Formats: sequence, C-alpha cells, structure tokens
Amino acid sequence: MLSGRAGVLMNNDQIKNILRAVKEGKLGIEEAFKKMQHLPYEDISFAMVDHHRHLRQGVPEVIFASGKTEEQVIKIARTMYKKSNSFLITRATDKIYRALKIKAAVFHALSGVISVGGQKKESGNLLVLTAGTSDIPIAEEAAVTAAFLGSKVTTVYDVGVAGLHRLMDRKEELRRARVIIVVAGMEGALPSVVGGMTDRPIIAVPTSIGYGTSFNGLTALFAMLNSCVPGIAVMNIDNGFGAGCLGHKINLLK
Repeated sequence: MLSGRAGVLMNNDQIKNILRAVKEGKLGIEEAFKKMQHLPYEDISFAMVDHHRHLRQGVPEVIFASGKTEEQVIKIARTMYKKSNSFLITRATDKIYRALKIKAAVFHALSGVISVGGQKKESGNLLVLTAGTSDIPIAEEAAVTAAFLGSKVTTVYDVGVAGLHRLMDRKEELRRARVIIVVAGMEGALPSVVGGMTDRPIIAVPTSIGYGTSFNGLTALFAMLNSCVPGIAVMNIDNGFGAGCLGHKINLLK
C-alpha cells in the first residue's frame, strides 16, 4: 500500500511504489503528483520542512525543539507526521508531548526526546557508555536517536575512571559492539581509557557536567580532542543527537 510505512519520511521504496503504481495504472498522475509534490521540502512559512533529507543523507530531518515556540514545534511535527507517520524531536518537554496529542508518540523523559515511528528492524550493535549517572540524559539522546534510525543499541552507564573495575566487568559488551559512543563530563577521561581497550570506532561526547573549572564541558572537550588514543571522533558538547547519527552510520557499514 502506498500509504503504508516504509521506514522514515519519503524514502526510495515509497517513490518506487508510486512510480510502479502509475506504470501499472493503479494510480493517476495527478494523485502521484500530490504524493510527491513536497519533495524536496514543504514551506510552512516559519520553517522549510525537508521531507527529502532521508534520501540525501540517510538520516531524516529531526526537530530541535530548543529555541522554538511550542506552536512551531507542534506544527512542524504534525507536518512531518502527515507525510510519514514518523518524526523525532530532541530537547523537548512533557508539555510539548502532551500538546501534540498523537497517540503513537513516545516521550523519553531522560533525554527529552519525543519519537514516533522509526525503523523497526534493528541492525548491528551500537554500545553507549557513560562515565557517570549525570551524563545519562546526553547518552539517552544518543541511544534513542540511533535506535530510531534502526541501530541495535546497548547502554552501560556509570563506569567512569573513578572506579575502573566497573568498566572491566563490561569487556563482553565492548567485544560485541561494532561502534562505541562514550559520554563523559568532568575531566573527560573515559573515551581514552575505552580506546585503549578496544579496536572499535569510538565517538566521544563531552558533557557540560562538572565543577567550576570544567567550564561547562570545555575541559572534557579539550581532553577528548587531545587524547593520545588515535582515531577517536569527538562531538560537540552535549551533542548526543549528533553522536547517535554518526554511530548509526558507522554501525551500518558493511
């Protein structure tokens, strides 16, 4: 069925189904045009909703709620939902979730992410680690994002350098992972430690957690950028979403 879910947003399979239906005479040209007329984007005055992004980038447009009004977030989300039955909102609130009034929506309270739909098939094995419990919200943003995109995600929290025996007990999870996201605040040392234990790709995410001279995550960021372990990718401060996207892309590599 043309209206059925085939992943997230307008994807290759949906376009092929529309063209095939036209060829077979099951769908008229005008109806096909209406289904595809908002490619590559839809103008809703205050936003240009990019329905085509999943085709170009492999990751759909995601709504960043911070800085937008509640009404703007809701209108963008409903516009995307109308086309695909799917969307992801980051940095959202329970108030936005309740105002959406979409039964299929799920509010992930730890990360402030709202999700609807997404890929049902899980692929690969993406591991998300945190140094401390305070880093969990950013780690959850990464985990929810990667899972929404179709990665199988495992989380292990509170295994920072103040008690490395906790990390040593997780060697099996490290071995099974295809890619590892390591989230840490304070001095930001955990990615280097993990990097010294595995040959898996590592994505380091500094968080703004810490006392005065952590400078809202700058200390952790600089520590990760200056790691002596080669090949660690470093995200921006508190950018769990970016880590989830990159981790998913690496996770799916053959």
